Amino acid sequence: MAKRSSLYIRIVEGKNLPAKDITGSSDPYCIVKVDNEPIIRYRPHAQDRGALSLSSARALPAKGTATVWKTLCPFWGEEYQVHLPPTFHAVAFYVMDEDALSRDDVIGKVCLTRDTIASHPKGFSGWAHLTEVDPDEEVQGEIHLRLEVRPGARACRLRCSVLEARDLAPKDRNGASDPFVRVRYKGRTQETSIVKKSCYPRWNETFEFELQEGAMEALCLEAWDWDLVSRNDFLGKVVIDVQRLQVAQQEEGWFRLQPDQSKSRRHDEGNLGSLQLEVRLRDETVLPSSYYQPLVHLLCHEVKLSMQGPGQLIPLIEETTSTECRQDVATNLLKLFLGQGLAKDFLDLLFQLELSRTSETNTLFRSNSLASKSMESFLKVAGMQYLHGVLGPIINKVFEEKKYVELDPSKVEVKDVGCSGLHRPQTEAEVLEQSAQTLRAHLGALLSALSRSVRACPAVVRATFRQLFRRVRERFPGAQHENVPFIAVTSFLCLRFFSPAIMSPKLFHLRERHADARTSRTLLLLAKAVQNVGNMDTPASRAKEAWMEPLQPTVRQGVAQLKDFITKLVDIEEKDELDLQRTLSLQAPPVKEGPLFIHRTKGKGPLVSSSFKKLYFSLTTEALSFAKTPSSKCVNELNQWLSALRKVSINNTGLLGSYHPGVFRGDKWSCCHQKEKTGQGCDKTRSRVTLQEWNDPLDHDLEAQLIYQHLLGVEAMLWERHRELSGGAEAGTVPTSPGKVPEDSLARLLRVLQDLREAHSSSPAGSPPSEPNCLLELQT
Repeated sequence: MAKRSSLYIRIVEGKNLPAKDITGSSDPYCIVKVDNEPIIRYRPHAQDRGALSLSSARALPAKGTATVWKTLCPFWGEEYQVHLPPTFHAVAFYVMDEDALSRDDVIGKVCLTRDTIASHPKGFSGWAHLTEVDPDEEVQGEIHLRLEVRPGARACRLRCSVLEARDLAPKDRNGASDPFVRVRYKGRTQETSIVKKSCYPRWNETFEFELQEGAMEALCLEAWDWDLVSRNDFLGKVVIDVQRLQVAQQEEGWFRLQPDQSKSRRHDEGNLGSLQLEVRLRDETVLPSSYYQPLVHLLCHEVKLSMQGPGQLIPLIEETTSTECRQDVATNLLKLFLGQGLAKDFLDLLFQLELSRTSETNTLFRSNSLASKSMESFLKVAGMQYLHGVLGPIINKVFEEKKYVELDPSKVEVKDVGCSGLHRPQTEAEVLEQSAQTLRAHLGALLSALSRSVRACPAVVRATFRQLFRRVRERFPGAQHENVPFIAVTSFLCLRFFSPAIMSPKLFHLRERHADARTSRTLLLLAKAVQNVGNMDTPASRAKEAWMEPLQPTVRQGVAQLKDFITKLVDIEEKDELDLQRTLSLQAPPVKEGPLFIHRTKGKGPLVSSSFKKLYFSLTTEALSFAKTPSSKCVNELNQWLSALRKVSINNTGLLGSYHPGVFRGDKWSCCHQKEKTGQGCDKTRSRVTLQEWNDPLDHDLEAQLIYQHLLGVEAMLWERHRELSGGAEAGTVPTSPGKVPEDSLARLLRVLQDLREAHSSSPAGSPPSEPNCLLELQT
């Protein structure tokens, strides 16, 4: 049994932000941190970009969203799914102003505690005021303490051993701190020695205080960064309840450093603007696989019988699933069946259900049905690498050219053009013609790349489109419906996959930044052209925007190319499908690809020097390999690499519990100053904080648990349907004599839900596991 927590985060927009630039505007972006650990991506400053390495992960600034230039009311609309330990405390959103030459400015932050998020069952959603970032509240790290109550001659003695600390905030320009600890009890203060240039100091110093009977005062430990000239910087504090310690007598463990909340806060809410957020917490207790086997077998049995008809359970699940959670249910079911090798059969069953209730061809697969949502998820899970191969070069070219493109005469902006000092106004006709030429070139290149990509398309995707094509042709036969099977395929491939990726390339990981206004318009027009081709150039699509007429020759040619491509795409037999799938399965798909800098040190003592070498890495579930030259043009950032490494190592039984975040330079580690090269690491490995991506390894037990939770939420409707089918049987009573009355699949499903509920109730219940210092209450 394992407890799993995940956060759904959507950063929508900001408003009324203060101006940080001399132009009277700002260039805002957001950073997301969980317990002071950046969880989205890292964006090193200019002075750091030549020295990007795994060892510097915690010291580099992080960047969550893309930067929106020159605005005080930015829109991001970016979504993230983060898997993290159930013991996390808070998630914080920092709004930053990007500066090209100097350090980025902090505009403000919004902090949501775990309890605040958990108090909203459907998630926190709305506007939150940005508050000022107080350096004394921006603390991170933990301190290792040993606390004892020992008998003395006159009174008991309180012994406090300050052993070490880890992951302290770097306060100095060298990326480290000079930490010491101040211990206070009953007006008496003692201090440890100062450890220079380290965020992972080791002190091993002990302090004793006289402990009087019934004393109420707490023991306070404060970590500080020592500065020679300016005032010392606060690093965090721990407050110990001495009365509870007297009961426990002794305690040892790692304690999280807390901010200093004794100072009164300035009332600045509203002056720094607001941030619109959607944050939803999901806690799941995942049972061992054997508990979910009856549910998985029952659902798989329904899908395997789909050749005989749609069955009973899948239509019932679709009927009882609300619109707001249909995408989540579709994704969970899709991943479950993908792991069982039944994704194609599951989607085929949904195709049959959709076709059985559709009489008009122009509404086919246009609603947000379970079939449409499941197919969207399927293409993202199974076809993202294929999409990158087809669209990547075209999208990159659009971004690099930065041409002004406009086809709508009502939106044309006439610009001055010319060369060698000879300028003349550009006419509207010239703008329209040049724009049409640019779009025709991009559309032609995209269609050509698509036509050549048949063999590159994953076998399971091709086989699924083959089933779709056949089912639609069987449902709508005849010459008058000749294009309907093609439109059914393009409704997913073009309208729900390629076009959204063209309009929002960052959301599909095709680019690291959002497009500017000019590039966004070009991408929108290109996406419209792709939609017209996908609609097979119907009169209805042409009538919507008559100003797209200049692209019609290329669109008509594209329709012929697309039909030829689909004909070849669905021309895959069962034997070819298995052979192609077997060939592709021999090559483990990459979880992450891109460049990283390898840190090297040369020499010893004062002659030590450092260098960085750029290598191109590829990470799969089986191996981490590298080469001197890139195999693909893919830019990845450090935290995505860390997340990917954690995912593929999740089942590694030899995973270390600690590591050295620094480098061994000369005769000691740069992080903690240990002189033993093979000594135990000074920082804990963070193997449980990962970003959810579409190419994540499948977690069958988690998907089964999520499906169980959904079915539990609609159990009342399932019982109602069971009563209708069984002639008014009492709720909660499932037939127990299958030999006398054949038990239908719904009755078996209800029995499985009962068994799973009992398994959960008999498992160790309670809140997320506590941290090691559970005996001692922190006072703030």
